[in-house]
Amino acid sequence: MSTETPPSRADTVIIGAGAVGCSVAYHLSELGAADVTVVDQGPLPVTGGSSVHAPGIMFQTSPSKIQTKAAHYTSRLLSEAGVYDEVGGIELARSEDRMDFLRRRKEWATSYGLPEPQLLDPEEVTDHLPMVDEDEILGGYYSPTDGRVDGIGALQWYMEESAADFVGNTEVEDIEVEDGAVQAVVTDRGRIECDRCVMATNNWGYQTGQLAGLDLPIAPVEHQYVVTEPLDELADEESSVGDNTTGLDVPGDRSIAEYMSEGPTQPVGRDQDHSLYFRNHGDALGMGSYNHETLSVDPEAMGKNTDEHQASVRGFTKEHWEKPTHRGRDKSAKQAFDELLPATQDVEYEATENGIFVFTPDGMPAVGPTAAVDGLWSGLAIWWTHSGGYGKILAEWMENGVPRLPSGPVDTGGIHVRRFEPHAGEKEYFVDRGAKRYEQVYSIVEPRWQPDDHRGLRRSPFYSQQEDLGAEFYQSGGWETPQYYESNADLVDRYEDQIPEQDGWQAINRSPIEAAEHLHTREKVSMFDMTTFSSIVVEGEGSGEFLQSVCSNDIDIDIGQVRYSLLLNEGGGILADVTVVRLDDEEYLVTTGGGSSPGIHGGWLEEHAPETVGVHVEEGARSTIGLWGPNARLLLQRCTDADVTNSGFPYFRAKQIYVGEVPVVALRVSYVGELGWELWAPTEYGQRLWETLWEAGQDLGVRPMGGGALSSMRLEKGYRLWGTDIDTDANPFEAGLPFAVDMDTDFVGKEALQAAREDGIDNRITPLTLDDSTDIMLSGRPVTKDGETLGYVQAGDYGYTLGESIAYTYVPSEYAEAGTTVQVHCEGETYDATVRDEPLFDPGREKIIR
Repeated sequence: MSTETPPSRADTVIIGAGAVGCSVAYHLSELGAADVTVVDQGPLPVTGGSSVHAPGIMFQTSPSKIQTKAAHYTSRLLSEAGVYDEVGGIELARSEDRMDFLRRRKEWATSYGLPEPQLLDPEEVTDHLPMVDEDEILGGYYSPTDGRVDGIGALQWYMEESAADFVGNTEVEDIEVEDGAVQAVVTDRGRIECDRCVMATNNWGYQTGQLAGLDLPIAPVEHQYVVTEPLDELADEESSVGDNTTGLDVPGDRSIAEYMSEGPTQPVGRDQDHSLYFRNHGDALGMGSYNHETLSVDPEAMGKNTDEHQASVRGFTKEHWEKPTHRGRDKSAKQAFDELLPATQDVEYEATENGIFVFTPDGMPAVGPTAAVDGLWSGLAIWWTHSGGYGKILAEWMENGVPRLPSGPVDTGGIHVRRFEPHAGEKEYFVDRGAKRYEQVYSIVEPRWQPDDHRGLRRSPFYSQQEDLGAEFYQSGGWETPQYYESNADLVDRYEDQIPEQDGWQAINRSPIEAAEHLHTREKVSMFDMTTFSSIVVEGEGSGEFLQSVCSNDIDIDIGQVRYSLLLNEGGGILADVTVVRLDDEEYLVTTGGGSSPGIHGGWLEEHAPETVGVHVEEGARSTIGLWGPNARLLLQRCTDADVTNSGFPYFRAKQIYVGEVPVVALRVSYVGELGWELWAPTEYGQRLWETLWEAGQDLGVRPMGGGALSSMRLEKGYRLWGTDIDTDANPFEAGLPFAVDMDTDFVGKEALQAAREDGIDNRITPLTLDDSTDIMLSGRPVTKDGETLGYVQAGDYGYTLGESIAYTYVPSEYAEAGTTVQVHCEGETYDATVRDEPLFDPGREKIIR
């Protein structure tokens, strides 16, 4: 419902009445949330943001499950609302590499449940899109439920169907924060006191965050779109251009909103080989281009709407249309369109724009509760394609504590606003990274691709030694982490009989050295840099009781004892897997993974802790070495006076010891399935810790080991990786982790687990091994049986010790029995595979406990 004046108070204030803000308001209303107010600086419903200048094309298929699921939900919701044209979408291939990519598209769509994805030959493409020159293409990928959303119509529908109050022409000037919590949203028309606030301003997202003291990495970028004059080839298509925005207040150039409200009658198309897309607007053709150098916009200079100017639309830059300025493309947008769609040659353009939208450093949305301000939520960097889905996810998260779609809980690690590293809010950094993501929108990004800018930001104290050993550094959370070491190249010859050759897409950016490091660690001893992993100190009165309330396992442990546990949300989904170490009566060390773990996991603990308990996220405060392999005990004993025998230092125990002169918290745990320890030391001692172990272990065969070996070793053992095998879309029983749950204790998510257990566990994780191939399976590829899709590959690698290719997947429980035969589809090939019992490697734990 639209209202003229903002209220003085609302339970929830949503800033931004575009696709995301309206979706959140609608879904909060569906869940029964009362007293929601949406404010926007522009008129309603044509606010002047990207929601009304976007052409509304919706291609649903993505390598990301959550992006695909969110897009499909959006298409179904808006189709039922009558504001979605389900004309289908066709992605074209003008090269063999792109045709291979389209095969991946079909596999992802099959994995994530999109209906009837198809590969088309050139003639089938032109049956759907007769304007395409058949001689220019090799084929296409067709998704029948793709299409286009009527942006203005959808915004009107949301407003009519929502119980929220919508207030236009209202500029937000401040977000009041007191004692770390939202108090009010201050507008140019008055102050709105509130309990929670949602930032849904997309192009203005950085500026909105600044009002609350947050540096959000939201980078605005321009891209181009034109609409032709009416074409003879589309003369039979009806057009209502001129009537679509009648009676509406439209900031800036009315023709943009007018044409964008005109729906297509043919499938929407993409020529990703040239970073282009197109669709008809009645009897005219709209053509969009990413085929130009990145045109970044200063996030602090977005400006405001006026009657003459729409702030999210810039003037059309003809040179970027007619000249090849994209560094990955050798043709201009016009040249590529003229070849693909000959009817567009020499036509006039009725409307042109450089429209603005936004990117984060990794190209994914920024969704969820912010860490620094209680009650402040983010719904940013979201396109029309996914807006309905993310509105639903965010509303469920806000109301029920469980991000979900109707199909079930969703994984949030890749979209959480807290995932960004401390440096990500620096403007030059996120603008540069956003520019790169813009450039890659239609590029074929290779497996394990690594950026070449803003490197060396975070270095462990072992960095100089690693450089000397020829480390191939990958970037993870800003850290430089070795993937493998050239100094281990000699090991490849030693183990060549156990290292099958990989080729094609699976082999890109892989080295046989990774395999050799895996095999060497199983035979000798290796040092692995764990500095990117996170340590969190929990201490103070009631710290044990607090941890017990949030950990799924029994945390009533002795000093020096270690326990593996999970943190769950209210729905029983896995927020994190953690190792809890009791250091003293009221002091615990909680360790978890790297990447986004400090922000997501550490922040969650901080916000749940009572006043008497201190939670200190020690990001970068400790440097850690994983010392693993059969010779690990011999090496460690040379460097310490502590008793590290099996009886003196049992498995899953911890001691505070000295390694040489270095004070260390030593945990007898292993993520690779071998005898070993994690050695946690203050960062300033890290270099000496490395030197001490390295010098003492030369005759024992000590080698450095990188992330590639860790990946294959942990998969052999079946150890889970948060964000890959486990996340908030799985509960512990589905994830094969019942041993990490003690139902005799009380913890967040327990009720949901009880209900899940009573209802029965429908899906379970299981390892597969390929029957007659050594190829490595890639994530997101479908697992089927008798033509039915059971699941998809969560993680895959070659098990060099086992001599088999391994893939982990969730399948319906009736198919999770060992011996069940299935098929895996990867890179256009079909592989026979067999379900296996886990762990595949050392099921008796003889290598760890000795």
